[in-house]
Amino acid sequence: MHAAIITAYDAPPVYGEHPEPVARGEHDMVVDVLAAGLHHLTRSKADGSHYSTSGVFPLVPGMDGVVRDPSGRLRYAALDDTNLGTFAERTVIDSRRSIVLPDDVDPVRIAAAMNPGMSSWVALRRRITFREGQRVLILGATGNAGRMAIQIAKRFGAAQVFAAGRDATRLAALTGLGADRALTFDDVTAAADVDVVLDFVWGEPAAGAMLPMLTARADRSAPLTWIQIGSMAGASAPVPSAALRAARLNIVGSGIGSVPARDFIAELPELAKAVSEGAIDVRARAVPLARIAQAWSEKTSERLVFVP
Repeated sequence: MHAAIITAYDAPPVYGEHPEPVARGEHDMVVDVLAAGLHHLTRSKADGSHYSTSGVFPLVPGMDGVVRDPSGRLRYAALDDTNLGTFAERTVIDSRRSIVLPDDVDPVRIAAAMNPGMSSWVALRRRITFREGQRVLILGATGNAGRMAIQIAKRFGAAQVFAAGRDATRLAALTGLGADRALTFDDVTAAADVDVVLDFVWGEPAAGAMLPMLTARADRSAPLTWIQIGSMAGASAPVPSAALRAARLNIVGSGIGSVPARDFIAELPELAKAVSEGAIDVRARAVPLARIAQAWSEKTSERLVFVP
């Protein structure tokens, strides 16, 4: 079969021949891959910058996708740590880490949306107790995951959603997705009294916003939960000690490990339903897997989805 193959952290994937997958465990099944998204997590696991990277090569990247199982049913599958990912014509999935999809779904749309959508969906549903009527600030709202987070927070009953980012052009479009106000990072004190921050950036921008926001809160004893989800601006953030003393700040992370796999899987059917019904705006572009070397580092506002 054909697959995208990575042989070193600093090497781009190469499209080539790869041995056929073999099901070994009781719940394993060999499946045909229909569509697999190129996510930030996929890239970071492939280049060694993600904490869950195994460091074993050769590696076929791809950590989720829409597949067809041996009985002909469509499934969305999330793979555990494996060297045979979804950027291949076929792969092996654990059926317990998958959900059956309706026959009429768009595989490209589902593959594009599930990973970025899952980040805020699971954070609000499984990492904290989010209540209807709470207010949310999204740091990094112009990316795919951030744009979806606006819609997901509103879907869960957020009273106000503030969207913060750098790109003024992209920010201007976010009110059309449900954001009550779009802000630059310099203006985040306007969202000082939110209850939850969904942070997709971390690094200096998060640290720089934290203390001004906390000191501007009308009631510093009111709890603020800062959920660290992504690290597009840096893996480390110089959080000032005063931020932890000056207000009732709770910093938590949401991701692989901090949320059990069973909780992620339990949320997938409802998220897939929302995506397939068009309740969440998705920007996706299908790319032939044979073009992975050219598309791997492409900068685009769309979520690239590889199709064998």
